[in-house]
Amino acid sequence: MKKKLSVTIKIMAVLMVACLSSCNDFLEIVPKGEKIPTTLADFDALLRDEYGNQRTDITQATLLLNDKFESTSNLNYYKLYSANYFWQEDADRIAFNNSDEGTYYNSYMAISTSNLIIEHAAEATEATEADKKQLIAQAKFLRATNYFVLANYYADTYEEGNAESKLSVPLITSADIGAPYTQVSIKEIYAFILKDIEEAIPDLRAAGATILHANLGAAYALSARVHLQMGQYDQALAAANQALAQNDKLFDWTAFYNQYKTQIEQPNVYTNAPSPMGYDYVENYNFRHGVSYFAGNETNIRTDRATRFEQGDAKFASRWKVRTVGADTYCKSIIRGFFNYGGMTTTEVYLIKAECLARKGDITGAMSTLNTVRKKRILSSYYADLTATTTQEAVKLIQRTKGNELILGITPFADMRRLNKDPDYAKTLSKTENGSNLSLSPTSHMWTMPFPQGAIKNPGNGTLNQNVNK
Repeated sequence: MKKKLSVTIKIMAVLMVACLSSCNDFLEIVPKGEKIPTTLADFDALLRDEYGNQRTDITQATLLLNDKFESTSNLNYYKLYSANYFWQEDADRIAFNNSDEGTYYNSYMAISTSNLIIEHAAEATEATEADKKQLIAQAKFLRATNYFVLANYYADTYEEGNAESKLSVPLITSADIGAPYTQVSIKEIYAFILKDIEEAIPDLRAAGATILHANLGAAYALSARVHLQMGQYDQALAAANQALAQNDKLFDWTAFYNQYKTQIEQPNVYTNAPSPMGYDYVENYNFRHGVSYFAGNETNIRTDRATRFEQGDAKFASRWKVRTVGADTYCKSIIRGFFNYGGMTTTEVYLIKAECLARKGDITGAMSTLNTVRKKRILSSYYADLTATTTQEAVKLIQRTKGNELILGITPFADMRRLNKDPDYAKTLSKTENGSNLSLSPTSHMWTMPFPQGAIKNPGNGTLNQNVNK
């Protein structure tokens, strides 16, 4: 992980390999300090660019959910932040989205790297055929991961009845400069994502070279996530079980809390305990950075968001602590290090399995699976098994835990969008802000983010249409 090419080298490599078919006269002119990837190690270094390719920035989704606390200065300065944070239905977010382009361009940069590896790594030197196939499979996993984020950010959520008629995001399958693309339907992008995962699985191994390299468990876990988003519960359950067969470990947050209890509970002390959610987190299938991608504190969260955690939740108590600074009161992050916000974890897979069991009528199995996670989260003095008598009741309890467990990642946003299409689970968000009562309807257009202005004004070799009016 520490041996990686810089983003500059990566971009130069992408551009140079993309030009191989038309720039032969210039192949001998390599910029000083740069190189054309030829060996498998060269291509592998591109995949391992963790601060470029292995990062998922979903700032606006966390703002819309009100899962994070945002500073007054940022809200005053960034109009897009303010529009999403305060649920301003009349705001022209398209006009405001002229600087917050990280989600779009970071994702497509990773997709471009994936395309480069998929197209050219088969000819790499200094590698076995099995190693080359594995790297290509890992690139397909990376590409599928980024298309899932894009599809669940800039397009409507998947609904079988209209997925074929609604537009999703640009599908780019070549690293060539100026490669043509099509803004495909929601149905087509999901089919492509699943195809990438299915093609990757035969060539992946139980463990990758690093936690940034997708392994077999990560592919099954991502498959489970995608099938759940599509409402395909049989397929999601099967994939979840296959992922858990690869890794079913859960981190014991109650033990972590007790280890740092004195530090955590000391009033007005915000000394940082080490984050267990980094590269070696036992729950990791793979690791991806989130909004914060250097070692540091987590994002602070709102105090009203904190009330949705269960009483006695050791994971919450280990991560945040109420603090007042001036006029602002919020839950301050109290652990420091790295945080796996964008990768697949066993917790997510357990909770996917739980929902699938509930949807299939196995309420007992669903709650048992949910409680397996909760036993590692809820302090013993507060713990009691949760029970349910209906699918709806079980799914709501599962989603409460899932939203808390995966807070600040893409999954709570994708889940909320998915469940908002079902009247049994649709939820209106509400809050009081500066004396005003605000709400966000489950049918609001704001659940789909607008493409950034840079992408619309410079669409490249294709046509890009906005999926929202504002």
